[in-house]
Amino acid sequence: MAPKSRNLSIVGRGLTNFESIMWVFTRLSALGMYALILFAIIGALIMGARNNMNMADVLRWGFMPNVTHVQSTALEDTTPFATPFWKLVASALLLVATAHGVHGLVVIADDYITGERGRKIVRLLSIVMMVSMSLMGLYIIWTS
Repeated sequence: MAPKSRNLSIVGRGLTNFESIMWVFTRLSALGMYALILFAIIGALIMGARNNMNMADVLRWGFMPNVTHVQSTALEDTTPFATPFWKLVASALLLVATAHGVHGLVVIADDYITGERGRKIVRLLSIVMMVSMSLMGLYIIWTS
């Protein structure tokens, strides 16, 4: 008698359900945040921050690449930091971090809220919070 195969298809493993997709999203969004932060730090160092900014200012720029974070430094020219490219990077970081964080809050709330109605309310409030905070953040990034 031949032994049973231990290989399961993706459908057999259940990797196509929403929770599995969100598990993958959480891991990839964390990697995306790390990549965007590292990209902003390296970009700041290339644009002249290595000589005119201390490490705290460079990290502040890396975690939110907004021109207001470099205006109070010893940089002579802040125009390279105020380009639409860096606003797009800041917007991407904001949206990925907000989605990552709100998903984490929903997962934690699901562990503590046992009723289905309570979970739906928390999820709805989380979506409203995520959209409103994202819109406010995007407004600040693009108007500053």
